[in-house]
Amino acid sequence: MASAGPDDSLGSWSIRHIVGTMFPILLVLSVLEMGSGYILEELKETYLANPTLLVLVPVMIGMGGNLGAILSSRLSTRLHLGLLEFDPRDEVLWTNILAILALAATIFSALGVAAWAVGRVIAEPMALRDLVLISIVSGMLLAVIAIVLSLVATYVSYTRGLDPDDTTIPVVTNVCDILGVIVLSGVAIVVLN
Repeated sequence: MASAGPDDSLGSWSIRHIVGTMFPILLVLSVLEMGSGYILEELKETYLANPTLLVLVPVMIGMGGNLGAILSSRLSTRLHLGLLEFDPRDEVLWTNILAILALAATIFSALGVAAWAVGRVIAEPMALRDLVLISIVSGMLLAVIAIVLSLVATYVSYTRGLDPDDTTIPVVTNVCDILGVIVLSGVAIVVLN
């Protein structure tokens, strides 16, 4: 990796550079984010028939983005330290990926049980088995998507000369919001039908 000169490094901290780099990205992501609301509206019948699923929606999309943000942050740090190689044999990269998957399995299992408990108090209860299955399957799918997005966003940022610290987390979290709704809804439809 070529080292940047003092002017390049300071230039990336200017308001002009930050706004010029991030404004188009955030604008596109904002428009895409509206898509998740549209998808929820289109699937309103599924959620109204199973109100406990609504408990899963914000936590599911938030956790998917958080898992992607964790990995993106770790990849960006390794990239800045000159330790990241986009090589399938990179053991540290695989260790990070496996850690994210293990974290996802733990979180989404607990989330299914917690949503069931909340659903028993505030809504028509769903079967524990169905809710945990929906949570784990959709959560693990979303974790895989977050991992792929983190890798791609970091690589594309690096190859385009952008700072991955600036670009990867907004991209991964916003895209995971949209895909989280789609994945959760798709898995719920398959499990409940």
